[in-house]
Amino acid sequence: MDLTSLLIQLVSGAVGGSAAGAAAKNYSLGAVGNAIAGAVGGGIAGQLIGTMAGQMIEGWVGHVAGGAVGGIVLTLIAGVIRNMTSK
Repeated sequence: MDLTSLLIQLVSGAVGGSAAGAAAKNYSLGAVGNAIAGAVGGGIAGQLIGTMAGQMIEGWVGHVAGGAVGGIVLTLIAGVIRNMTSK
């Protein structure tokens, strides 16, 4: 993985996290929180998917998809945890 791939995953993760927060209002962390959680999730999941999938998902599509899915998942997990601890 190079720096360009990581940046694509971070940005697509931030977009995915923001979309997840907008779609699931109960689990939203706020605009900045959704973007940060999404970027972290996009970077982590993008690297894992790239390592595990190998050559099956290659190029820009794989980086964007892996980052977005990671951003969505981590944002929703963080929202669930926040809701559970605030009660």
